Amino acid sequence: MKGVTVLIRDPEQQYEGLRTSLGLLLHATSVNMVLLDHEVAVMDEAYEENMGFLDEMEGERFSNNQVNVDKHGFKPITRDELARLVMDSDTVIPF
Repeated sequence: MKGVTVLIRDPEQQYEGLRTSLGLLLHATSVNMVLLDHEVAVMDEAYEENMGFLDEMEGERFSNNQVNVDKHGFKPITRDELARLVMDSDTVIPF
């Protein structure tokens, strides 16, 4: 199985995207969560803790926003790399 890519473009859906990513990891699916075009809208304790769970469960976090890379530990991703990630995924879930 190639895995699932969760694309989060709507800042109001950042929690849903993260929760979906965590839920998929519980089913032993490979998950790449990608936060697109915006900075994390609300980095509260719960969101930060859940991102830690995602890391512990070996999910991957990417962002094309440099602030997320510098402040929140997301891996950087370019448009070309994102296109390859999407093409290599079995399922893409947009938010």
